Amino acid sequence: MSERVVPPAARRRRRPTKQGVVLSEELIVATALRLIEEHGADALSVRRLGRALGADPSSLYRYFRHTDDLMLAIADELIGRSLRAWRPTGEWRHDLRELGLRMHAGALAHPRAAVLGSYRVTGRVHEIRTVESILGVLRGAGFPDEEAVRVYHAYVDQALAFGALDSASSALPRAAREAEDTVWRATYARLPAGTHPHIAATARHLVTDMGRSAYPAALDLLLDAAAARLEEIRAAGDD
Repeated sequence: MSERVVPPAARRRRRPTKQGVVLSEELIVATALRLIEEHGADALSVRRLGRALGADPSSLYRYFRHTDDLMLAIADELIGRSLRAWRPTGEWRHDLRELGLRMHAGALAHPRAAVLGSYRVTGRVHEIRTVESILGVLRGAGFPDEEAVRVYHAYVDQALAFGALDSASSALPRAAREAEDTVWRATYARLPAGTHPHIAATARHLVTDMGRSAYPAALDLLLDAAAARLEEIRAAGDD
């Protein structure tokens, strides 16, 4: 898609497409998301998207100005899916852990789109709601504003980074993933203690642990650090 501005009032298509469906922003995003997961980022072209929708490609400009505008909407949709079933309980550490795991699972469910959207700031409704919700949890827990933003920043970037990392790994061909798993058993587990004492001592744990995501452990470490910082702040306030 190229840069092109269509007035908001003219964006809604009132007649069905060739396939008998009425275009909407939600339908276009869902179709684009499916194409990316099936065919990769190169599938996000106005011609292929129009063909999948049974619509004239030019009609897509009523909803999105260009491909990047659509990509931001896709990234925001993934955020929204993670947030949709999340219900804060009032226990800040539990709530952030639950949301973080939902964000990570959402990325793995759509690995190709997650990698593309992991470094983008959408400024759209779902992202704004998520930022507001996380900051609300942190401020409600007692973090001062500056500390709340610091923890928020680390928390979100960690979730996005692991989502992209693990999504990229899961998108590898099966043979490549199996070959990488074999390296831990066939190479690292066989290194002699005389030359590599630390690897040899921990080899069985490396074989067990390195094949799975480190995100849950990393998330717990971050939340532990945030909880310790909160205790410091409370102790300083009592002095």
